[in-house]
Amino acid sequence: MDNGILIGKGERRVFLNPRFANRHGLIAGATGTGKTVTLQVLAEGFSRLGVPVFMADVKGDLSGISQPGSPHPKITERIGKIGVEDFHFSAYPTVLWDLYGEQGHPIRATISDMGPLLLSRLLDLNDTQEGILNIAFRFADDEGLLLLDLADLRTTIKYIGDHRKDFQTAYGNISPASIGAIQRRLLVLEEQGADEFFGEPALDLWDFMRTGRNGLGNVNILAADQLMQSPRLYATFLLWLMSELFEHLPEVGDLDQPRLVFFFDEAHLLFDDAPKALIDKVEQVVKLIRSKGIGIYFVTQNPLDIPDEVLGQLGNRVQHALRAFTPRDQKAVRAAAQTFRSNPKLDTEKTIIELGVGEALVSVLEDGGIPGQVERTLIRPPTSRIGPATAAERAELLRQSPFAGRYDTPVDRISAHEKLSERAALAAEEAARAEQAMEESKRRQRVAGTGGRRRQSVAEALAKSVARSIGSQVGRQIVRGILGSIFRGR
Repeated sequence: MDNGILIGKGERRVFLNPRFANRHGLIAGATGTGKTVTLQVLAEGFSRLGVPVFMADVKGDLSGISQPGSPHPKITERIGKIGVEDFHFSAYPTVLWDLYGEQGHPIRATISDMGPLLLSRLLDLNDTQEGILNIAFRFADDEGLLLLDLADLRTTIKYIGDHRKDFQTAYGNISPASIGAIQRRLLVLEEQGADEFFGEPALDLWDFMRTGRNGLGNVNILAADQLMQSPRLYATFLLWLMSELFEHLPEVGDLDQPRLVFFFDEAHLLFDDAPKALIDKVEQVVKLIRSKGIGIYFVTQNPLDIPDEVLGQLGNRVQHALRAFTPRDQKAVRAAAQTFRSNPKLDTEKTIIELGVGEALVSVLEDGGIPGQVERTLIRPPTSRIGPATAAERAELLRQSPFAGRYDTPVDRISAHEKLSERAALAAEEAARAEQAMEESKRRQRVAGTGGRRRQSVAEALAKSVARSIGSQVGRQIVRGILGSIFRGR
């Protein structure tokens, strides 16, 4: 096929067929072997087709795709070897994003959007603690409380801990130790900057699926260099993105080209120490999301970083050089070689070790979705800049962005934190009123003299009863419903 995305040239020129681009892919190889350039070449190709792209920029050097490249003797030499027709340097419409809002538009999600499963993964909770998190979500649903940011979740967890006896019948036992552990994990998460991620305005995923000038697909770049210091947050964010796309996008079947392509760098972080339930969810999403027109490409150093169940779903593969210094390295080389459709002219396992920088073993899906024979391929150069954009260029991109001002200012709606705080304040106020009423009753008894015990009035008896029951949920409801009318009038 000569009208797809040109990856490079082996014995023949190698193209990625857009019809099968949503069958996902893998870009693997040791550090410094050319994975980033391959990722950039593919992103440019999708953008030229009008397909939006999302990329996590782990090393901080992908923003150069927003600027045209510059002539260089090595680029000229490679263009000649591959036979790239009508090569000209060009830039691509780029939107910068950043979970922390420092190097791009902020990306936010609400606590409710994230859900208890991914939050448990993010907080590294055990089964008991995860159960309490599920109780918090169920309680919020039952009470109509919005869980938007970390303050909402902290306040809800605290409320459940303070009233755990009231929750035992409806939700089961709640351990104070588990409540404390969750609160400590939330504090650590906040110190890592996650409070910037959780909140509103939440990201509209359709904003990732826009085209820019001349019908080119937008290249959405997530600044992940700082985010990588919190790898669990990074991994959870990527899992959330996949889940949101899977759950909200409509089925479209097989298309001539994808609607959106995701490149997930440092993909091993998605699976490190992940429970089987989470891996099963990722496998399910990867398997089914292609029917939504979404292609997912994992970028990692070692193909063994990807579970076999997920690796089996990745039809398009670019394998850069691997090193075989240790037994695990040798196993990775063998595993990588065995995943390709063999080429009788090529010793795949030996070639993986011999590949130079900018070379790769490539196998892409051909007509009928059949894997093509593996080819030793010289990767074509990108037409955009190899390396990062300058600070001034990034500032200009943000100024001209179609989303300028849309996500930059956080919104703090009335939600669980405000409502539960108000509920606690009212309960404390009503308890104080009940206590004051009892003290007033005692004072009146003393004023009446010592002529014998005076029979309590109905109001006084009620006040004492209410004060005794103030710690229970029923008691608090009585205080709100009755004391408000009796003692305010007095």
